[in-house]
Amino acid sequence: MNHLSQIYQSNLALLTDLYQLTMAYGYWKEGKQDQEAVYELYFRKNPFDGGYTIAAGLQFVIDYLENWSFDEPELQYLSGLKGPSGSPLFETAFIDYLKTLRFTCDVEAVEEGTVIFPLEPILKIKGPLLQAQLIETPLLTIINFQTLVATKASRLRLAAETDTLLEFGLRRAQGIDGGITASRAAFIGGVNATSDVQAGMLFGIPVKGTHAHSWVLAFDSEEEAFESFANAMPDNTILLVDTYDTLEGVKKAIQVMKRLSKKKIPFHGIRLDSGDLAYLSQKARKLLDEAGFFNTVIVASNDLDEHIIRSLKKEQGAKIDVWGVGTKLVTAYDQPALGGVYKLTQIKNKDGQWEPKIKLSEQAVKVTTQGSHQIRRFYDEEGKMVADMIYDQEIGADAEKIIDPSDATRRKKIKKTWLYQDLLVPVFEGGKLQYLPPALEHLQKRTIQSLHTLDASVKRFTNPHSYPVGLEPELDQQKRELIFKLREQNS
Repeated sequence: MNHLSQIYQSNLALLTDLYQLTMAYGYWKEGKQDQEAVYELYFRKNPFDGGYTIAAGLQFVIDYLENWSFDEPELQYLSGLKGPSGSPLFETAFIDYLKTLRFTCDVEAVEEGTVIFPLEPILKIKGPLLQAQLIETPLLTIINFQTLVATKASRLRLAAETDTLLEFGLRRAQGIDGGITASRAAFIGGVNATSDVQAGMLFGIPVKGTHAHSWVLAFDSEEEAFESFANAMPDNTILLVDTYDTLEGVKKAIQVMKRLSKKKIPFHGIRLDSGDLAYLSQKARKLLDEAGFFNTVIVASNDLDEHIIRSLKKEQGAKIDVWGVGTKLVTAYDQPALGGVYKLTQIKNKDGQWEPKIKLSEQAVKVTTQGSHQIRRFYDEEGKMVADMIYDQEIGADAEKIIDPSDATRRKKIKKTWLYQDLLVPVFEGGKLQYLPPALEHLQKRTIQSLHTLDASVKRFTNPHSYPVGLEPELDQQKRELIFKLREQNS
């Protein structure tokens, strides 16, 4: 059996936690399966100790929900699950119900490539309770990882500035799907190309790559290896020079490419994959320039991240033109997960009225906000982002201030002259797709533009400024009253 092909071509309705199905079964048993509810997906803290996050993964959410159904193999598997007593976990009538179940919810989402902040809903699901519950885990799986990697890539883009930035992480990725989706998310975040050919084919991302140390070791000499590669790939002559002695490797590459210049083979670049990248790139640049190869680029790899790139560029005077980042990008090395959550925020009662729902906690940041929300982003006269208001769509956003949901003493005034944009856009209505996803290149441009409108203090890698995000005052007041009421009822 080809398990790999089976996994990636199969129905993914069971890509969920068992407790989602047991809750769905319970809702069905109680006759609550069609009760209308609102769920919102958000995160509580920016990753990488940063000041912002980049939304990503919506296209995969769309693909998942458009194809969401329980087919015969999935139903047979669920029918065979047993409880501790040995009896079927789910009764036959529930399995029959799942057979005809189709997605009918409304979905609103923040578009990919948009800067977002903690507690802001990235996705909002409105529809039958059972459906909205069942899709929790896959939505979190998709959004958490791709948003994390897109954010990491955007930080690398800030560090690399206008230099070429490559994603080289497939061999270190968290599995096949991790590698492929990381390539896509990294491109949204700002990389120019990937080494992952599968991702290139699937998403149209430019692919880049030359040769490894094993190529050099397969020949009797470094010169022979360089010349053979240049002859084989005359339009891709980037030579890896650090197999034995880096600077000697540079000299040998120069000698070979001088000879091959008579055959009109251009010398595109060298790659440094180890050692003191600042020192070696400076020495290599001098050797290349002295030989007349002024346009030959220097590519660097070797466990790079945004901090190392910024230090090499700003503090160490490195002469590097292209940055290849692998492990620390596709694995989001210093932040293993985004920590996104999916919470019920309101539900319709038997009288057809919406009831607000709040989860209480001893930690203020874990107390949820009731209602059905929208994010309004305000811009000053220069087009710079100045504040975000989370408001209830039934209350509206006509307010002159926002209130920090974690600290009510922190408030920011909203000027009437500021322009604004509502960030959540309709994606599905009644289960029908309403949104045309932009091309991947457009998503990358949105990331770059979003970051351009964000103040430099928020984009700092060290001690970034906290961007103002707050609740609309009436929403905040209703939340407080509901918290007091719930605490009195449960004390």
